[in-house]
Amino acid sequence: MTDGTDGTGGTGGAGPCPTGGEPETSDSLKAFGEVVKAFRKRARLTQEQFAPKVRYSVPTVASIEQGRRFPPPDFVDRAEDVLDAFGAIRGAAKHLSRRPGLASWFRQWAKLEEEAISLYTYECRLVPGLVQTEPYARTVFVNQLPLLGDEKIEAQWAARAERQRLLRERPNTAYSFILEEQLLLRGMGGPEVTRGLIEHLLEIAELRNVELQIMPLLRENHAGLHGPMRLLETPQNKWLGYCEGQESGQFISDSKVVSTLHMRYARMRSQALTLEDSVGLLQRMRGAQ
Repeated sequence: MTDGTDGTGGTGGAGPCPTGGEPETSDSLKAFGEVVKAFRKRARLTQEQFAPKVRYSVPTVASIEQGRRFPPPDFVDRAEDVLDAFGAIRGAAKHLSRRPGLASWFRQWAKLEEEAISLYTYECRLVPGLVQTEPYARTVFVNQLPLLGDEKIEAQWAARAERQRLLRERPNTAYSFILEEQLLLRGMGGPEVTRGLIEHLLEIAELRNVELQIMPLLRENHAGLHGPMRLLETPQNKWLGYCEGQESGQFISDSKVVSTLHMRYARMRSQALTLEDSVGLLQRMRGAQ
């Protein structure tokens, strides 16, 4: 499934990843959160005191303790050391095999997103999950086949909303989005949903750490004909790639392949409308709704 359903998770190479149709559960996340909370209280630390020690925000610590957020690897290591947890926190982390609302092949990429210092996204099928509105996302979920139950839809939206916090919680991460104009012309969900989506994209475009460009409908030359792509830079300055099909994801670590994706993305940046012209187009489209 595409980013409309938040699908990924790689094998560490450049091959396809398995599909993820099994039911998701948050039990392991909740259990991990309880372990962290217990050791934090044992150390007589409040969340406000604990957060700076592990170099994460208080809302992030709260989300992890409540079982709503997958803990990044460095959080696990820092929490273990700060709380002197006798290996219990690292041990609990080993059982975090599932994440609610995320397809199994997406989990590895979702974890990397939380630590990325750069994240580039090109989409031609759906507006990327990180910049979707709730009405748009729910329209995507309702249109999935096989049909999803209400509980699954709620889990997927909860996961989507949690991921979207990254745009504002990580102001030092550079985000770049290239979206095809057709995604907004499609009118998915109806005029009201589209109008709200355009308003949201205009707000996102104002963030200092976000560059949002629109690829115009009419474009004689286009470097993105191979389909959607994502590129990510880790804190260690290693670049990784990810491409997604209907029922699988491809995690790419091969430097030659990643270099090719970089080449294509750079060319698309020059082919898409400038940042200012993209905002102007969105404003005109908003007025036409």
